[in-house]
Amino acid sequence: MLSDVDHRILTDIRYATAYNFVGRRVDGYQEPLCLLTKRAAEALRRVQDAALAVGRSLKVYDCYRPQRATEDFLDWAGQPGQDAMKAEFYPRVTKAELVDRGYLGAPSAHSRGSTVDLTLVDVPPPEQARFAPGRPLVACTVPRAQRFPDNSVDMGTGFDCFDPLSHTDSDRVGPTARENRRQLRQLMTEGGFVGYDREWWHFRYRDEPWPDTYFDLPVTRSSAG
Repeated sequence: MLSDVDHRILTDIRYATAYNFVGRRVDGYQEPLCLLTKRAAEALRRVQDAALAVGRSLKVYDCYRPQRATEDFLDWAGQPGQDAMKAEFYPRVTKAELVDRGYLGAPSAHSRGSTVDLTLVDVPPPEQARFAPGRPLVACTVPRAQRFPDNSVDMGTGFDCFDPLSHTDSDRVGPTARENRRQLRQLMTEGGFVGYDREWWHFRYRDEPWPDTYFDLPVTRSSAG
């Protein structure tokens, strides 16, 4: 587990909760844990050292993802309805477009155990409100002050915002968000990770130990042995 390598890195494992674009716990996420290969976790520890040196901390939203979770995403995307979280996570695209636009796909690099979704948080980290099911949804594309509170610095959109504004180099977000994205990308790139141009939060460890293997162990402590 990442916490065994670096307990300083914050976690907010959304797919183990109902606060995600599906609106329920995703198949395979039995516990809210960040599992990573040892090589990727140690690299992330070095990135955390660099982030703390500039007054910020990493916060991970997703790490290893079982194949069954990716299949759960695709099954959900192919079913009519079940759009409970659309207004927040994909307000300007239809669910049917998520695969074609590259926001969802299979297999996922996450299933190889060396890919993370993450952000930056100021140190000391601000408190973060708990998600309350049934609360009014707010589009992930609106200014940070209007969105559901996340103690992340301003990245221009929320996490898992399926929208062109989430593209790493989007020039439609404000200067503060552009600088925060630049800082995150620089920290991760210098730490040996490769980003994804459509999602500012997504990074794969370049020297991953299993580049061609996709795992399906559930996200639970027993899988970390």
